Amino acid sequence: MLLAKKIRINVSPRDAETLEFMQAKCRALYNWHLGQLKAGAKWSLYDAKKTLQQSRVIDPDINAVYGKLLHEVFFRLDEAMKAFFRRVKAGQAPGFPRYHARGKFFTLKYPGMYLRVEGHTLILPTGGRGKTKRLADIQARLTETPPTPFREVAITKDAEGHYYATFLSETQQFPLQADDGCAMAYDLGIKTLATGYSTTGRFLHIGGFTAYRWYNKQLDKIRSLRSRCQKGSRRYRYLTQVYHRVSEQKRRKQRDSLHKASAFLTRQAERAIVLGDLSQQPMVQKSQNVTKRTKGLHRSVQNEWGLYQFVQMVQYKAQRNGKKVYIISERYTSKDCSGCGTRQDMPLWKRTYHCPQCGLVMDRDDNAARNILARFLARLGPYSANLQNDVLSASSGI
Repeated sequence: MLLAKKIRINVSPRDAETLEFMQAKCRALYNWHLGQLKAGAKWSLYDAKKTLQQSRVIDPDINAVYGKLLHEVFFRLDEAMKAFFRRVKAGQAPGFPRYHARGKFFTLKYPGMYLRVEGHTLILPTGGRGKTKRLADIQARLTETPPTPFREVAITKDAEGHYYATFLSETQQFPLQADDGCAMAYDLGIKTLATGYSTTGRFLHIGGFTAYRWYNKQLDKIRSLRSRCQKGSRRYRYLTQVYHRVSEQKRRKQRDSLHKASAFLTRQAERAIVLGDLSQQPMVQKSQNVTKRTKGLHRSVQNEWGLYQFVQMVQYKAQRNGKKVYIISERYTSKDCSGCGTRQDMPLWKRTYHCPQCGLVMDRDDNAARNILARFLARLGPYSANLQNDVLSASSGI
């Protein structure tokens, strides 16, 4: 459960002018896109965000506004349109989104991970950096102690001209224990994107982007047709354009899949996320010179999921959601039995783990996820007592 705490802030006249300037630009951007929708334009969050660069060229003053505030304008309008469509589908009064009046303060929402609190001063960033930075960062004086950690800060203004900062934080904090479901370990695989196992005994399987196989077949066909044409001919140039267009579609589909998978992973109830440091290249190179069976598997393990990009997405999204990410070694986690610890050879083609000692029969990735979680919990000993504080303070974003 989340708790919102509203604290009055005192700002200087110069900082107040900066706040008024940024909220006016955000309101104008919101109202302009809303006007386009009322004129009959089709709403698409992705297409609307792409127009931000054009807006920067038309109105260079937008560059002085913090970028996260500008992106929040599109997300706010997207939520308003989703609510509108829900009402239409339910047969209720539609209630199309309304313009924001000029006399009212347009709420500015800052993600907590990009803010700093120095003593009783809350520092709010502005747009630009270096020589392109036009407005100095806002230094707001807090009248109360803010809750820590916090996920989001909303800046508002009342009718009397007083500014407030609303901190959104968790209502309760508990120490990190091994049996409260606070941690989940994920094994990044080559057949399944991620296989998770939590301290409560819950398994979670996240599939990867499998459509790359279809795109690879299309790209192979285009390359085959292009190889029969004379280089530089009209047909050759046309097929090159088609090839680039299909490649871009493939990259967008892959990136969208990774965004959805990382967002789903970081929205889980666990506060600590443990990832194994998977490296596909050593496994593939090692499997080439074993048998014909593993050598045939060499091509299948060359998936195009983008594991490094996936880990990067998980890290910054977990920080935004107030969670901590740990990267630990997963050496021998697929070979060791999660029940008795017996180690045996596990080639890549062998997807089910059979323990000769205790008789454990389990999926290879599930067994590895259990071993990763056990290895992480083993670190919660007397020599790593500060690990609990790291998990609890990860969501402050300071």
